[in-house]
Amino acid sequence: MNGFGPHLMMDGYGCDKKKLQDLNLIYRLLDELPTRIGMTKIMPPYVFKYSGLRPEDWGLSGFVLIAESHISIHTFPEKNFVSVDIFSCKEFDAEFAGGFLKTAFGMTKVESTVVDRGTEFPKELNGAARLVRAERRRIARPAARPAARPA
Repeated sequence: MNGFGPHLMMDGYGCDKKKLQDLNLIYRLLDELPTRIGMTKIMPPYVFKYSGLRPEDWGLSGFVLIAESHISIHTFPEKNFVSVDIFSCKEFDAEFAGGFLKTAFGMTKVESTVVDRGTEFPKELNGAARLVRAERRRIARPAARPAARPA
């Protein structure tokens, strides 16, 4: 990862319906996961029940803010589905996090992607300033003119 940081996007299918509707479980996962992956929790988790326009779209949504960014969980018990995002400016073990969540929800199928976010984010300000100055010098140089042809 060279950019701002990794973003794990995980969708779990065939989950245990009881686990998906357990507000205390979602809270506990959001409370424990930051420490387990080496992150810094800066607020307690918030978990809410959501009732959609269609009865089968209800579920729980939870969020915890970490110093490095955030972790969110959205469950759909009637569809045995969970969606999880972990975004961080710091490297973390996405494989461990994915396995932990797979077990926690009893997922039978998982779609998981890790994306390197902010690929041009200047991690080190002095280095970024040097790059900008060099680019400005390059742009400011007049383009070399082709030699004039004899008449």
